[in-house]
Amino acid sequence: MEVPRPLVHLDLFASLKLVIPSTVQITNMFIPKSSFEVLEDTKPDDVSLPAFMVSMTRGFLPRMDPIVVLPREFDAVETLLQEMPVQTQSGKPGLLATGRLGDMVLKDLPDLTDQVEKYRDNLPVMNALYRDYSFLASAFLLEPCHMRFIKGEPYGLGRSFLPAQLSRPIVRCAELAGFKPFMEYAGSYALFNYRLEKPDAGLEYSNLRLIRAFEHGLDPTSSEAGFVLVHVDMVKNSGPLVHGTMSCLQALGNIDGVSSQQQRKAFNEGMRSIVNAMKKVNDVMETMWMKSKPRSYTSFRTFIFGITSQSMFPDGVVYEGVNDGKPLSFRGESGANDTMIPLMDNFLQVQMPDTPLTEILRDFRDYRPSNHRQFLLEVKKCSEELSVKDYALCVGIERNSALTDEELELVKESRRLWLRALNQVRDFRWRHWCFAREYILKQTSHPTATGGSPIVTWLPNQLQAVMEEMMEISNNVGAHSSSMELGSELQDIMDLVERQSQTLSKEVEKYCRERGVGAH
Repeated sequence: MEVPRPLVHLDLFASLKLVIPSTVQITNMFIPKSSFEVLEDTKPDDVSLPAFMVSMTRGFLPRMDPIVVLPREFDAVETLLQEMPVQTQSGKPGLLATGRLGDMVLKDLPDLTDQVEKYRDNLPVMNALYRDYSFLASAFLLEPCHMRFIKGEPYGLGRSFLPAQLSRPIVRCAELAGFKPFMEYAGSYALFNYRLEKPDAGLEYSNLRLIRAFEHGLDPTSSEAGFVLVHVDMVKNSGPLVHGTMSCLQALGNIDGVSSQQQRKAFNEGMRSIVNAMKKVNDVMETMWMKSKPRSYTSFRTFIFGITSQSMFPDGVVYEGVNDGKPLSFRGESGANDTMIPLMDNFLQVQMPDTPLTEILRDFRDYRPSNHRQFLLEVKKCSEELSVKDYALCVGIERNSALTDEELELVKESRRLWLRALNQVRDFRWRHWCFAREYILKQTSHPTATGGSPIVTWLPNQLQAVMEEMMEISNNVGAHSSSMELGSELQDIMDLVERQSQTLSKEVEKYCRERGVGAH
C-alpha cells in the first residue's frame, strides 16, 4: 500500500536561533587543552556528520530538526509505525490496542538491512532509521506486558527474542549512528522524536509534535506527548548552558594578556549564564505537572522499559542472527540519560558516593550520543586540570591582606554563583525525585525504573550528594558568619537544603520500609 506521507521534507533543518549572551567573547570553540570542538555553526546540511553534536546554539538537541519520514525503501516500516500506536493519528485503535503488532511484524515486515547500507553515509537519515527501528523493537518485546497491564495484571514476561527483520537492521543502524541497539533517550525516544507543526514557528512548545508514539502521543494534548515534549522544551535551553560552561573554562584556560580582575569577571559572567540557563530548564521542567498527568504515565511507560535488571526479561533477549544467538541486555530509555545535569556534575566537580547506585550512574553514561559522551569526559578533565572549583571558591583568600575590596567582592560573587549553580542542580534533582514519587511510587509497585535502577534509592543517591556538597562548601567558605558572608539569598538557599535533606531521608526510609528494600 502507498504510505501516507506528512507534508514535511527530509531536508527540514534547524529553525532555532537562540540568543547567546554577548558580554562573554569566546575566541574559539575548543575546550581548553583539548581538541574537542563545540559547534557554533551546526552545519544542518552536512549529512556526513552525526545528528547529535554539542553546539553553542542548539546545545544537546540534534544539529537539525529530526527527519520525520523515512526514505521510500522503508515504507513497510513507516506503515507499521503509523498503524502501531494504541490510538493512531486518525483517532482509530492501532495494533497495540489489540496486541496485533507482533504478528504483523512477523507476517509483513521484510528484513531491510541491505537497504540500510544505502544510507550509511547519511548519518541524520541513519539516526531516523535507528529511532524508528527502536520503536518497533520495544513495542514488539513489551507488547505482551502491555496487554497484561491494561487488564490490571502484573507485567509478566516480555518476548525473549527479536526477529531478524528487526534485530539485524537495528544493530546496523545503531552501529552506524553511534548508539546501543535499543531505544535511547536522545537518539530515539525524546530528542530525535519531535517535529514542528509549522516550520517557521520554531521550537515553541505549542508548535511541537511527536513523530512516533506508543499510546496516545500523536495527540499533542496527551500525557505521552507532554512527557516527551517537555524534555525537548527543557533541552532547548542547553545552548546557553554549554556557552556558559565554555566561557568559564576559557576564562581560566586562555589567560594571555588578561588581568586577574578581567579573568574573574569573565569567569563570573560565564557562571551567571550557567545559573540563568539552568533556571530556565527548571522552570520548563515544572510544567511537566500540567502537561503529563501522574496517573497516565504508567500506561505508556510499559514500552520504555529496558532489558537490564527487569523482571520481564530474566534471561535477556536473543537478537536473531546477532551475537551467535547469545542473549543481549540493554538499559531502557531514561531522562537520566540527558546530558545537561551530567555536564553540571562534571563541571562543578560534584562528588558522588562510592556505592552500587553510583555505578549505575556511570553505566548510564554509555547511553548517550557518542559526541555528548566525549564532551562530558573533556569537560570533566578540563575542569579538574584548571582547578575550576578551587578558583571559584578560593577558600582562605580573605586572609590575603593585599587584595582590594573590589577583588574580594568578585570572589564573593564567584562563591555565590557556584552555590547558586549547585542549587539549580539540587532543584532539578529534587523535582525529579518528586516526579518519581508521584508518577511512579504512588502508582505502581514495580521495583525498578525504566533504565533498570532501583526506583526508591537511585535518585536520592545523587540528590543527597549535591546537598551534602552544598553544605560542605557553605561551611568551608564561611558563607554565613565571616567577613565573606554571602547574603540573605544564600542563607535562604542553605536553610532549604537542610530541610530538604532531612525530608528526603524520611521519605526514602518510608518507601524502603513499605516496599521491603534496603536503603543502599
